Amino acid sequence: VYYDEAKNGVFVNSIEPDILRLSMKGDETAFNQIVESFQKPVFNLCYRMLGNSEAAEDAAQETFWRAFQSIKKYNPDRSFATWLLSIAAHYCIDQHRKRKLPVLDIDDFLAETAPDHNTPNPEAVTIQKEHQTQIQELLNELSELDRASIVLRYWHECSEEEISQVLDISINAVKSRLHRARKKLVVAWQTQNQTSAQVERMKNGSPAF
Repeated sequence: VYYDEAKNGVFVNSIEPDILRLSMKGDETAFNQIVESFQKPVFNLCYRMLGNSEAAEDAAQETFWRAFQSIKKYNPDRSFATWLLSIAAHYCIDQHRKRKLPVLDIDDFLAETAPDHNTPNPEAVTIQKEHQTQIQELLNELSELDRASIVLRYWHECSEEEISQVLDISINAVKSRLHRARKKLVVAWQTQNQTSAQVERMKNGSPAF
């Protein structure tokens, strides 16, 4: 029997009960196996929240250090993935509040998510990169909790209940934040693309409306 944390690709590995039990007793070797299983999704969450690889790497390391220090308090009845994500998300939110972070450098993300250049046409690749850039810039305009809600919902495919547990807010608050954040993103996206279209029309000698 395994603790299956592979839902929708959020966590691609499972945790054996024995590994979790040993980790809760302070076994560093067992906990290292947990780190190996969860390091990529934890890093990805931190990367989305903080905006660059170096900050995300530091945040991921801090997340696992805090998890190891407090794992004895972990309730096995609760999803381990949710518990770990909660530590990462709250740490990243704190970092945002402590200092102004730079705009996200999406080069690493694009390298992972861009389609195979051998199959799609170059125009499709270019369009996708432009859209990814726009999306990341828009995410940076959201508040910490709104951004965390959106990232957890659409990049980690968490349910509203899971987001509620991760961020320690009510489900109604999650729904409200998701609704507000989605609305902001849609309006900003439409405005940004309308402006781009107007500029393009002006370049071509057409009216800007």
